[in-house]
Amino acid sequence: MRNILFVLVLLVLLPRSDGAPPWSADVIFTNGNVYTVNDAAPRAEAITIKNQLILFVGSNEAAKKYAGPKTRTIDLKGKTVVPGFTDSHYHIFGVGQRVLHLDLAGATSHESFLQAVKERTAAVPPGRWVTGRGWIETFWKPPVFPTREDLDKIAPDNPVFLDRSDGHGAVANSRALQAAGIDAKTPDPFGGQILHDKTGEPTGMLLDNAKELVRKKIPPPTPEENEQALLAGAKRSVELGWCEIQNAGSYLPELELMRKLYGAGKIKLRIYNAVYGPGEAARKILQDGPILDAYDGRFTTRTIKVIFDGSLGSRSAALLQPYSDADTSGFLREKETDLRPMFKEALRRGIQVETHAIGDRANRLILDLYAEAFKAIPPNERKVTEPRWRVEHAQILDPSDIPRFAKLGVIASMQPSHAISDLFFAPSRLGAKRLAGAYAWQSLLKSGAIITAGSDAPVELGEPMIEFYAAVARKSKDGFSTPDWHPEQAVSREQALQMLTRWPAYAAFQEKEKGAIQAGKLADLTILSDDIMKIPAPQILRTRCLMTVIGGEIVYDSGDIATP
Repeated sequence: MRNILFVLVLLVLLPRSDGAPPWSADVIFTNGNVYTVNDAAPRAEAITIKNQLILFVGSNEAAKKYAGPKTRTIDLKGKTVVPGFTDSHYHIFGVGQRVLHLDLAGATSHESFLQAVKERTAAVPPGRWVTGRGWIETFWKPPVFPTREDLDKIAPDNPVFLDRSDGHGAVANSRALQAAGIDAKTPDPFGGQILHDKTGEPTGMLLDNAKELVRKKIPPPTPEENEQALLAGAKRSVELGWCEIQNAGSYLPELELMRKLYGAGKIKLRIYNAVYGPGEAARKILQDGPILDAYDGRFTTRTIKVIFDGSLGSRSAALLQPYSDADTSGFLREKETDLRPMFKEALRRGIQVETHAIGDRANRLILDLYAEAFKAIPPNERKVTEPRWRVEHAQILDPSDIPRFAKLGVIASMQPSHAISDLFFAPSRLGAKRLAGAYAWQSLLKSGAIITAGSDAPVELGEPMIEFYAAVARKSKDGFSTPDWHPEQAVSREQALQMLTRWPAYAAFQEKEKGAIQAGKLADLTILSDDIMKIPAPQILRTRCLMTVIGGEIVYDSGDIATP
């Protein structure tokens, strides 16, 4: 991207063919309430843009000198402008599939869950698979997992497989279990668990790698369906105000599809992509090297994503001590012996690593493995001296491990919305003592660590205003919390804004190009209906994206700002 920016800066200075002064802007935004995230000049009224770059940031009066005969001027009428939001942990294909397929996020009861599945089953022929995602039992009465018997009653003639919202658990009916050959004698696969009832029969609930026993029997999406999902996910993202998403894992066919659609000019959203490892995709990026700033700086793949444990809600996150509400400590999904050689090779070849770790045991072990790799491959043997490796979620930490993030230079990639979703069940899973290290944003920041924020959509809704609100309020969307939920771990609004702008740019090696509204940086802007830095916290949730600007191009316009 640095080469691209050098060319763009030259273009800014070249004479224009239309005879306008070479310094005249393509677009000028005026009368804005601009939060720049630039410490030298934190507030502004106007922004001028030329050839994808920010040319000037300052007062309305000073911006006038950048106007030429072809300049487009947009009056923001006091609306709030922030650097383009980045979601640092996103699953874009899953977001698109949720838009296109059975979305169970609205199932607020066991009965409504079954009704939604019944309606979908009635619309497909007998024998065809019924799949969906998004259910969570937290508010059901009682809050228990659904079973194969529940699904058998409403879908006796179709195999059914439905992912829990976190993606680490799924429920299957009897026909789906039979298709996978799962019965009372089927052993648990490594990194997964088949839940059983009191008689020893499978309940239908499958955790983590056990899900793959069924999933591999489901006909894969067609290339056309995958393309629809990607385009739907990209469209939804820019409409919400995301200028970039950091895609937390992809396989080779998905990687090639992204490149195809970027090559065809069908995606405007920036994607910083990771590939899953260990496996084929990781081997390819280690062999071929990263894809940097392709398609006019919109697409990068330089990261390997490892899934090290499960989730707290499904009780598959790996804990140092057993769960408070079950006789299990969770489990790891990858063997340390498989990760060590991949980590060392990634360091040598300048490939970033990000690892899903939720439980305190998984977090401690992955920090140990990172430290071991950093020691084994010194900086002079690395293609990139500063690797900026990440822990995705860093959700439950033993207090003694919190300072290790800053000491090792490891980025904590966290999802504020998880804290306000999980507060309803995490205390029962963990007990009061372990909550001190749960979603410990402020403790990490005070230790010197960098936190980059994301949503984990489609696990959560993937809306930037929910993430911002969750970070500063640390309460449910209706204002609920408890003293045991450590309100002191909430962050300031300034910190929350950096978690969605400056720090994601750093985590993606993009801090020189984006993350602030500053002359010379890319013109990525998110324009909001309300001043999220000042309004009461509950009103943040009602704030809307009015316009999304990527590289100076308006890629989403709600129509609420007159744009001549």
